[in-house]
Amino acid sequence: MLRPNGLAAIMPVMNRLARAIAVCCTASLLSLAPPTAGATQAPYDKQLMRLAEILGSVHFLRRLCGEEGEAWRGQMEALLEAEAPTDERRAQLVASFNHGYRSFANIYTQCTEHAVAAIERYMAEGEELASDIVLHYGN
Repeated sequence: MLRPNGLAAIMPVMNRLARAIAVCCTASLLSLAPPTAGATQAPYDKQLMRLAEILGSVHFLRRLCGEEGEAWRGQMEALLEAEAPTDERRAQLVASFNHGYRSFANIYTQCTEHAVAAIERYMAEGEELASDIVLHYGN
């Protein structure tokens, strides 16, 4: 079982990920390189799909480890709002989020040290992805 302060130890990483996603959403609103006319994908779609998957994973794991609320689902909703995707692209992003959520739901039934380690890894990867998207595709 996880020590009570286990989640507190990763708060700085959580805060950085939340800020990076907020910056990514803001940059998206300010026009990340959108799909060109007739194109179905933005150049950063692969990274964005992975970020959505990470948000789903973190949403499941954080709640499993005692976090209350919908913060990570809210981050996903903000991402969707900022992207204003087509119905097809929105479905893909939501499917990625759900895949991340279900992947861990099939493995973990209680918060363990391994679950906390997964949170840490996914938070760091999500922060890096969000920062890279803005760095390479933001205007």
